[in-house]
Amino acid sequence: MLSLVAKIIQNLVRDTDLLARLGGDEFVIVLEDLEATNEATRVAERILESLRSSPLQVGKRDVFVNSSIGIVVRTNRHEKAEDLLRDADLAMYRAKHEGRGRYAIFDPLMHFQAVQQMHLENDLRKAIENNQLVLYYQPIVNIKNQRIQGLEALVRWQHPERGLLAPGHFINIAENTGLIIPIGRWLLHTACQQLAEWENQFPHHFLKMSVNLSVKQLDIFLLEQLDEVLNNYNLKQNSLVLEITESMLVANIEKTCDLLNQIKAKGIGLSIDDFGTGYSSLSYLHQLPVNSLKIDRSFVSPANLSDRHQVIAKSIIALSKLLKLHVIAEGVETPEQFHWLKKLGCEAAQGYLFSRPVPASDITEL
Repeated sequence: MLSLVAKIIQNLVRDTDLLARLGGDEFVIVLEDLEATNEATRVAERILESLRSSPLQVGKRDVFVNSSIGIVVRTNRHEKAEDLLRDADLAMYRAKHEGRGRYAIFDPLMHFQAVQQMHLENDLRKAIENNQLVLYYQPIVNIKNQRIQGLEALVRWQHPERGLLAPGHFINIAENTGLIIPIGRWLLHTACQQLAEWENQFPHHFLKMSVNLSVKQLDIFLLEQLDEVLNNYNLKQNSLVLEITESMLVANIEKTCDLLNQIKAKGIGLSIDDFGTGYSSLSYLHQLPVNSLKIDRSFVSPANLSDRHQVIAKSIIALSKLLKLHVIAEGVETPEQFHWLKKLGCEAAQGYLFSRPVPASDITEL
């Protein structure tokens, strides 16, 4: 197939241009004596269109090929061929990130961002080793009696130079590098240890602890980790809740269901987070051994309380009741939202109206 792709590209460049295969499925084209950047973009557009519109004949099958192209224009800062390849590679990954089947032109900001990301990745590795990660907790409040019924554990990074960082600054890097695995393991143990302390401190108040899972944690090793925390901390039945997103469920629904059933059999609750924003499907929802749904904040936000969003929120609450699932609304910030959700029969809520995420030491004061 690669030889067929090479022939297509060869027919779209000049005899004076250089085409070479770098390795794997990557090719490099050197276009010389161009008067303007748009000459390079026209070549890229012709290549993309040709690969997109004409299937390759591989054996007896037609195969459609998608591609991403990074373009770099040589400047004085490119002293070696490796410098050009590096910047073309950065532009190619930008094109992939933006949706494949397209091209991107390198600009110096890409290099700056790549260096920043590399530094942040190195810092994150050190953060795990040096115990710079901390957990904050946001209360989940029962709407009827307005008492705290549970807490969601949320990771923060106490960066030595940049201060307290929310997950948005580092979770994507953790996911892409695999660091989410040790972070997830630490988060699970730390949250369960804290829950055990609160259970001892408030023996008559049943609390649930919600912990978010990454898709990379959904494997057989998760069961071993769960056995470990259950044995170490002697938690009450169903006091630990694992939150998963809809997008995590659809990749392999049968395998996922089997794993979730094994988790539920251990006396651990399961909740679908950000419900309504992913791949909602009644065909799989009734199969899943989940206990609750969390309505995404976009459907209850004061800025988004349009008729359409209200209908979606009402539908999720009604669906939860039909399936005998608990329902929790996220992002509740105003009394108006609270009373509207109460009127709809929503059972629980979390958001800034009740409390921002706070350290464990502040929870006992709430």
